[in-house]
Amino acid sequence: MKKETTQDPKEHLNGKSKETTSKIDAIKELIFGENIQAYNSEFEALKLDILTKKEELQNLISDVESELLKNIDTLSTDVNIRITDLENSINDRVDNLDNKKIDRKLLSELFIKLGEKISE
Repeated sequence: MKKETTQDPKEHLNGKSKETTSKIDAIKELIFGENIQAYNSEFEALKLDILTKKEELQNLISDVESELLKNIDTLSTDVNIRITDLENSINDRVDNLDNKKIDRKLLSELFIKLGEKISE
């Protein structure tokens, strides 16, 4: 027959009995119980504070991100308007320059005609 190897329910994996462990835990609780509870409550308070600060920072980051996107959009619109105004200004000046050149050409033709009439 096979011999079954089962652990005694009174033993842990490390070989200590449950009774010994529970006695040690009871002694720890008596000696350090109040301190451990105080530490645990402080750690819980710190965890809660850290989570609150984390949430506040995430909200602040979200607000800053949306504000930056809004400012970028506004700046982009402003730059597009300025570029359009600049293009219009350049086109107006080019048109004026063309008109001045046309006027010079017209003026030279008029002078030629005037010179021909004078020589006749």
